[in-house]
Amino acid sequence: MTEPAASPHPAIATARLAVVTGGASGIGFACAGRFLSAGMRVCLVDRDEAALAKARAALGDDDRVLTRIVDVADRSEVEALSAELGPVAVLMNNAAIGSGGDVLADPAGWERLIAVNLMGVFHGVSAFLPAMLASAEPGLIINTGSKQGITQPPGNTAYNVAKSAVKALTEGLAHTVRQKTGTRVTAHLLIPGFTYTGMTRRNIPEQPAGAWTPDQVAQALFEGLGRGDFYILCPDNETTLETDRKRMAWAMGDLIENRPALSRWHPDYKAAFDAFMAG
Repeated sequence: MTEPAASPHPAIATARLAVVTGGASGIGFACAGRFLSAGMRVCLVDRDEAALAKARAALGDDDRVLTRIVDVADRSEVEALSAELGPVAVLMNNAAIGSGGDVLADPAGWERLIAVNLMGVFHGVSAFLPAMLASAEPGLIINTGSKQGITQPPGNTAYNVAKSAVKALTEGLAHTVRQKTGTRVTAHLLIPGFTYTGMTRRNIPEQPAGAWTPDQVAQALFEGLGRGDFYILCPDNETTLETDRKRMAWAMGDLIENRPALSRWHPDYKAAFDAFMAG
């Protein structure tokens, strides 16, 4: 039997259970594989039964891999899953959808996106965290955010709103678990860069040279956990961490300097933004 990989966090331990929503593909699937390699049991959660079956087969039909069909937007379904599984060591709230649109888009699209991308995270936390707090064992919660929730690129405002809220939720969560458990239970925000997943594949048939793979994001997650990072910010093949940090600093500068909203994309501020990035 292969020896488990070294653990970057005390909760990632042999025979303990990790729950990964959106676990049938993409970043969720890649991270589930890492948890499995570390000796954990894994529960892949998704709405797509066929994708779950394919994912389990890809992981070797291992008896340590569970699959559950759950819509994370439905609080009762997430609570039922928590009641069935009992206390878990790792919760990765990763399930998300991409289409929502700008402020003039169909409200139904907004409602569905917020229900999955934001409320799905909240449902996971509220269902699984109480048992983590009541336990004496280490616990780990990872919420998948997005750079779009920080820099707010125009276009898919609904997605930006949801991911902004996930950032705020996870920051508040990290404070709460620190107050209640010290370092026994920790929360972390995973911030992927341009990653080629099933979501992006719907619009881009082949992986662009600039995109990372989900496995690269999973590697960055484990490295960030090993460093104890809260914000696990991922670069990609076209954007460095330095560039990301500058863009984020500019975005915050809109508020501090009272510039127009989203001044990075405002014609009157193009030269100033370019100079800032080059400086």
